[in-house]
Amino acid sequence: MNRSPDLQRLLIIGLSGPIIALNLWLLSQIYRYFENLITVLLASALLALLLNYPVRLFERTGVPRTRAVIVVLFLTLTLLLFLGVTLLPSVIDQTGQVLQKIPAWLETSRQNLEALDNFAKQRNLPLDLKGFSGRINNQIEQQLPTLPSQALVLALGTLGGLLNVILILVLAFYMLVYGDRLWNGLINLLPARYGIPFSQSLWLNFHNFFISQLLLALFVTAVLIPIFLALRVPYALLFAIVIGVSELIPFIGAALGIALVTVLVLFQNVGLAFWVAVLATGVHQVRDNVLAPKMMGSFTGLNPIWIFVALLTGLQVAGFLGIVIAVPIAGTIKTTLDIVRGINQLDEERWEDEELSG
Repeated sequence: MNRSPDLQRLLIIGLSGPIIALNLWLLSQIYRYFENLITVLLASALLALLLNYPVRLFERTGVPRTRAVIVVLFLTLTLLLFLGVTLLPSVIDQTGQVLQKIPAWLETSRQNLEALDNFAKQRNLPLDLKGFSGRINNQIEQQLPTLPSQALVLALGTLGGLLNVILILVLAFYMLVYGDRLWNGLINLLPARYGIPFSQSLWLNFHNFFISQLLLALFVTAVLIPIFLALRVPYALLFAIVIGVSELIPFIGAALGIALVTVLVLFQNVGLAFWVAVLATGVHQVRDNVLAPKMMGSFTGLNPIWIFVALLTGLQVAGFLGIVIAVPIAGTIKTTLDIVRGINQLDEERWEDEELSG
């Protein structure tokens, strides 16, 4: 007996859920087993994607591609060394100072909240700021003892990090020189009906989203550094970088970064925290409403709910790296499916026309 199309559709939808969940679980297990290798490969691919633009600029001036790649990588390495000598020590130093001062800030905030709580009780206001602050302080204080050990692990992992940087640069060099042939070979393994749309969609999404997101994060960081310095915000460099890095997380990253920095400044100066929140939010609004539409547009076409699902899935599978690349991957899947669906509809219409004409 033939099943109705609706029943077949329900069966497909019902089976697709467990299959997708199983595949996601399998991907997470594979990622955890090959985490370092996958991270190095993805970082190399993203770096090659970024450096391909200056390489093309050199090629337009008549420089051979291999020589252009060498020049660009040399300039990139020089920039990284300059940042490592000038910027990185300041960030590490400010991070250490912030971690050391958190207990004193918690004590100050507790005293301020106790005074505000007493003020509320004298006027019979239903507030329990003292209990609320005590619960938050206990949670933070429970995490503080683990910070020195985590810092030690980070320090011990510095050598491994340097080796990974070298591997990333070497792999990026080979990807820039031989990446087109490798990519074309992989795409040719797929049927042309799927391979060509997938290749175009992947390039479009990562080009529009990731590159634009990175440039916008650099814009926010560069604007906030002089603003925080002018306001005499403590640890201005560190806080500006925290907000800038949080911009890499789509939709919710900016709010999380601004909230975190505002709370840290609030421990020191309430009025200064207000201006930090207002000005950081203003810069973010310029980024969202002026620059982002011109650079990114609404290219993904994803429903906001699916975007959050993609972010949570990326976090579960690959942590912060998964969050950064979750949206372009989801956009790639959607765009590829839309293109393939359009091709199938054209084929069906052409087949129907041929039947009618025959």
